[in-house]
Amino acid sequence: MNYEILCNPAYSLLEVNLAEGETVVAESGAMAWMSSNIHTETTTRGGFLSGLKRKLLTGESFFQNTYSAERGPGTVALAPGCPGDIMAYELDDSELILEKGAYLASEEGVKCDSKWQGLRGLFNEGLYALRCTGNGLMFFCAYGDIQEVEVDGVYVVDNGYAVAWEPTLQFKLTKARKIRSFLFSDQIMLRYEGRGKLWIQSRSPRAFANWVHPFRPVQSN
Repeated sequence: MNYEILCNPAYSLLEVNLAEGETVVAESGAMAWMSSNIHTETTTRGGFLSGLKRKLLTGESFFQNTYSAERGPGTVALAPGCPGDIMAYELDDSELILEKGAYLASEEGVKCDSKWQGLRGLFNEGLYALRCTGNGLMFFCAYGDIQEVEVDGVYVVDNGYAVAWEPTLQFKLTKARKIRSFLFSDQIMLRYEGRGKLWIQSRSPRAFANWVHPFRPVQSN
């Protein structure tokens, strides 16, 4: 499977070129355009409970689409819901942890399931993250640009900016010890420890939502 990431990092789009018989799995609603010989199959991938866990616990879609090239090669273009970058990652009988909403697409050998994040979910995006395992190429997306960090020791990330990390990294909640941080509600930090890769996004959806909130239309009584 060949691919190209276009229009990055602001409005990235993933274009996948499939040989005859090759397939790619993607989030429901991610397809932007495709060749006429691409066959689409919509399933829960893993059964009803797996689809329900993805939807309720990690914010991913209940159904996922499998795109297959028939009668020759074909092309599928996949676009994430948020404006930002797309990153490719190769799984080799390994594992990668994604924040909710970060998964975009993968080869069929990659399996995705929810992973418990403990009390972390009480303070930011959810109680669960997405655990991706198996073999094959996968793609995840972010809001804004994606920066890859090689952690060797301790690395602290503000709440809402972490996108993905390798399972060799352990994390825990910590608080910024400043009155200003408390007043502006950004005191919850994520402290990663160990050795491994961490991917962070240059913008926070939560911070953007807080910025937009005062400008929302309000119906007068």
